[in-house]
Amino acid sequence: MKAFLATLSLTLLAATPAIAESMDKGDARIGKTLHDKSCIACHASKFGEDGSMMYSRADRKVTSKQQLTARVKACNNNVGAGWFPEEEAHVAAYLNATYYHLK
Repeated sequence: MKAFLATLSLTLLAATPAIAESMDKGDARIGKTLHDKSCIACHASKFGEDGSMMYSRADRKVTSKQQLTARVKACNNNVGAGWFPEEEAHVAAYLNATYYHLK
């Protein structure tokens, strides 16, 4: 089982750059709609107001497109949003255009 999990982890890490590239093809307008529907309630409960402080705080954890893509994927899985990879790309594109401005 440990070998399987290690292999799975390495496979996901290897795929992350390709997934991050798909973020560049995401549509931020669609991403905003998905984000507002599935993310704001959780983030607001943790950070108050509309939850956007999560993205703009000084100690934010996301500093690369790969990390942003991985974070969106993790949140999708954690809250059970049920997004497909292209929808994750839309949300990542929205977050990048609005808050992160990662190159």
